[in-house]
Amino acid sequence: MSIPGDRAGAPWVAFVTGTTAGGIGAHVRMLAAGCAARGIAVGVAGPSAAEAAFGFGSLSGVTFCPVEFEDRPRPGDIAAALRLRRMLGAGPDVVHAHGMRAGALTVLALTRLPGRRLADRSPRPAIVVTVHNAPPHGGGPAAMVYRVLERVVARGADLVLCVSGDLEQRMRAAGAGRVARAVVPPPDAAKPAAPAAISAGGRPVVLAVGRLTGQKGFGTLLEAAVAWRDMDPRPLLVIAGDGPLSGELRARAAALGAGAEFVGHRGDVPALLAAAAVFVLPSRWEGQPLVLQEALRAGVPIVAARTGGIPDLTGEDAALLVPPGDAARLAGAVAAVLGDPALAARLRAAARSRAAGLPSGDAAMAAALAAYRSVNPGILA
Repeated sequence: MSIPGDRAGAPWVAFVTGTTAGGIGAHVRMLAAGCAARGIAVGVAGPSAAEAAFGFGSLSGVTFCPVEFEDRPRPGDIAAALRLRRMLGAGPDVVHAHGMRAGALTVLALTRLPGRRLADRSPRPAIVVTVHNAPPHGGGPAAMVYRVLERVVARGADLVLCVSGDLEQRMRAAGAGRVARAVVPPPDAAKPAAPAAISAGGRPVVLAVGRLTGQKGFGTLLEAAVAWRDMDPRPLLVIAGDGPLSGELRARAAALGAGAEFVGHRGDVPALLAAAAVFVLPSRWEGQPLVLQEALRAGVPIVAARTGGIPDLTGEDAALLVPPGDAARLAGAVAAVLGDPALAARLRAAARSRAAGLPSGDAAMAAALAAYRSVNPGILA
């Protein structure tokens, strides 16, 4: 691997990430920067799109090497695994892959072939894989492929880190020998937010933020918004984000008469949260979503789906939790917050209290370094 250039005897951690435009990429960037700041040689391998989004190679002491693979299995994955094998065979102390696809490709790339070792005859690096997402909903080929990838990661990684308790159970059931909870901190605290550019006309803003994909449950949110049409004043639903379902969701909102305003990808999420009367997270599944951590820190009343790692972040006091996919319960919870100032005030106070207990970047780095030492005791000794 050409990453990093001159190690000068420093310990070496290589990160592998897939295509990402959200929390996974931000987390990898934080870990890469933190390792480099501590004198560790750092390389990041992943698709060029991830580098364009997060600029790993622009970090001091970090080298980026492109390995092209997508979020779904493709014939080109064989070439990606072989490229990873050549790159990682130069002997990093630990390889930390993020996501099930990246983890499975890393395990396959570092599997010893019969009678052979990796490049330069070095032993296989220790492998840590962080699982950030649940399997696709429903059955079909995608779910079957995911189960295969789970087994590859469970049986090939030295340590599997998971962002929620349900993922820990899945990976243990798949045969993982060592499983622990991943520590994913919120983004660095921003300066006080300037007013968001939203023309609400005095109406309360119901805010949702996320990639426009099926996992995020925005279809359920649009159905819920229909029930608010008779409220006075009628809430304004604002959805920030972009993604493959953008056109479909806009058409659905128009057909339902939901009155949603789609504002696209925004770089001023703290300002949007400051302007919101309610933040809604209607996802089918989430791990440790960064936007939910930002909402807690902003002290905005929260309505969210009871799924994945969401209850771990909010507890029972900092959000109204409803079953995922239940538009009626979601609509009722939002209406309750908007109609009850005392309830909204309790949620705001509880959110700020929960935010005070969120992990810091330093705590997340300490947890990651402890994980690396656990699989390779000689690193950072």
